[in-house]
Amino acid sequence: DVYKRQCPRRPLRRRGLRRWSGRWSGARAAAAWRTSLRATMRGAMVAENIAPQGTPAVAERKHTEVAVGILLRDDGAMLLSTRPPGKPYAGYWEFPGGKLEAGETVEQALRRELIEELGVTIGPASVWKVTEHDYPHALVRLHWCKVWEWTGEFEMREGQAMAWQQMPITVSPVLPGAYPVLQWLAEERGLQSAVE
Repeated sequence: DVYKRQCPRRPLRRRGLRRWSGRWSGARAAAAWRTSLRATMRGAMVAENIAPQGTPAVAERKHTEVAVGILLRDDGAMLLSTRPPGKPYAGYWEFPGGKLEAGETVEQALRRELIEELGVTIGPASVWKVTEHDYPHALVRLHWCKVWEWTGEFEMREGQAMAWQQMPITVSPVLPGAYPVLQWLAEERGLQSAVE
């Protein structure tokens, strides 16, 4: 009796589905989970751009511009290398390349990166395709260049491994951003799949 008088009974809330509450929840989720928001939350396209009054809007992620080289031998084999230890996705297979520095063209950045990473100097390179990929650590815009000419001996200067691969490729795991390009390369060769 004493307990009942000191702790009056509150009506129980009905348990069940709760409706998404709109702007406040969407903005809060956008701030906390920007990279996976589109895939996991209903109404996320709107939620990314809406913030409650008095709250700053969520800043959009800036693209990191990356030059990527698809080095091709006369027999059609292409060069893949692993990502070095200590970097995101270490050990994953990728096409060589790297970030553009201020004032660099894609070709200049690719030439510099391949000298730094592989010890080879490339011939002419022009952009073949441009793709974007949203990794947890960076939103990248990848400028893909087919390279048929280079000079020098290959040296893996960052401790990575390298492999010349024919289609379908046999190395794995492959960096996720490379899959669309691998598929286009396979289709150019009349193949259904780029990966074995």
